[in-house]
Amino acid sequence: MGTFDNDLFEKGLARRKATLGADYVQASLDNADALTRGFQEAMTAWCWGFGWGDDAIDAKTRSMMNLAMLGALGKMHEWELHCRGAINNGVTAEEIRAICHVVAIYCGVPQAHECFRVARKVLEERGLLPMA
Repeated sequence: MGTFDNDLFEKGLARRKATLGADYVQASLDNADALTRGFQEAMTAWCWGFGWGDDAIDAKTRSMMNLAMLGALGKMHEWELHCRGAINNGVTAEEIRAICHVVAIYCGVPQAHECFRVARKVLEERGLLPMA
């Protein structure tokens, strides 16, 4: 008997697509191969189905938490991806700025500088960079 939970996968797939964008998620799944397919499926079910799949915390708040945690860990590739997702979940440029400030306080100025660098790139792409 397998341990794969298809319901959790489907719930996770819907949440993952809503946050990161259907095209991005589908490309990740389509590009999975024998080495990475199991990981993609498990991550979709576990992270997005189990971790994001309930209503205890809204998607916007989860996105803000993710940015703070990924910033703390210095995982900037994931930070950039989740910055885009956070915007999709309603996080504003001002809220992203505030998250970067929290990263500076608890993780150091150099790490916040990296978060701001990536935030600027994402916000510019979306036409959301605040003016003066």
